[in-house]
Formats: sequence, structure tokens, C-alpha cells
Amino acid sequence: MISPNLLILYVENPAASGRFYEQLFGRAPVAQSPGFVAFRFENGLGLGLWSASANDFISGGSGNRSEIAIVVEEEAEIDALHDRWKGQGVAIEQPPFTAVFGRTFVAQDPDGHRIRVCPPDK
Repeated sequence: MISPNLLILYVENPAASGRFYEQLFGRAPVAQSPGFVAFRFENGLGLGLWSASANDFISGGSGNRSEIAIVVEEEAEIDALHDRWKGQGVAIEQPPFTAVFGRTFVAQDPDGHRIRVCPPDK
């Protein structure tokens, strides 16, 4: 059985993006090089930040049409997390609101990747 365990975002400046996510996640990266920064989480998922200008980067794609979703168990914590991130200077694309699936908001990283905070599926 195939089990995806790594998401990769292509970024302009891996070091700056690494600092952004380190602040957001409250944890240091597990690996760093000039063109790549990696995080690992308790659930087995990894997040890689790869330089879009690396010599071995080839892609005809452009734009950001995906989201990193961070599931928060208690909906009351969603507004608190929004307020904390906004206070840290994180760009907020969509402020908290109640969607059909519950309370949610969307932030953006320095490269415009979307980060959605939402409740678990019910």
C-alpha cells in the first residue's frame, strides 16, 4: 500500500520560508541546506521547502492551487490561533468564518502558499 508522507512546496528562499514555518509550527527543521529545508511531525508527515531556482528543479507549472491543512480539534482554538498568527505578522488571506464544515481561516506563507486551519471532519 502506498502512503504519502512528504509534501513539498517550491519556494523562492528556503531559509526565509524555513524561519516562517519554524515560527508557525513552534519547532526547528530536521534538515537544512542552501536549497532545501525539511520538517517532520509526530504523525509521520514531512514538509519540504525546496528552492524553485535550484539547479535540479524543472517544472512547467506555476501558481499555488493547494493548501496545507492544519486540523484543530476545538473550534474555539481556531480564532485564538488566527489572532496569534496575525499578531506575529502572518498574512491572512481569509479571516475566520464559519463554513459548511465549521470554523476556518486561511493564512499565507511568504510564497503565497495557502495554510487552512479547520476542524476535523465529522
